[in-house]
Amino acid sequence: MPVQYQTTKDAPAAIGPYSQAVTAGGFLFTAGQIPLDPATAQAVGGDDVAAQADRVLANLAAVLGNSGCAWKDVVKTTIFLVDMGDFASVNEVYARHLGDARPARSTVAVAALPRGARVEIECVAKVP
Repeated sequence: MPVQYQTTKDAPAAIGPYSQAVTAGGFLFTAGQIPLDPATAQAVGGDDVAAQADRVLANLAAVLGNSGCAWKDVVKTTIFLVDMGDFASVNEVYARHLGDARPARSTVAVAALPRGARVEIECVAKVP
């Protein structure tokens, strides 16, 4: 099965030489999403990590939906945080967005993220 590159205008355009998502072997692999507004490509949320996480998860939902996926199809997420002290705030927003979906998940502390973001999330989903 060939690799297919996925793009939607409902999520921020890639800010480098990569795709928003790629489908291969029946799975969707998303690029990491940071809290960029898809209409302006500007970071949102300021220093409010919950607001940033909300935008990130909305962007991921748009990427998933473009390929016919929903949160229930996600098998793995990875969350990147600049400050592990933000874990509880991000976890609360994450739980609200994912509802009953319970994919495997890793959370990793990083030194910095693009555009001064405090949170970035990527996922892998089984394409229905």
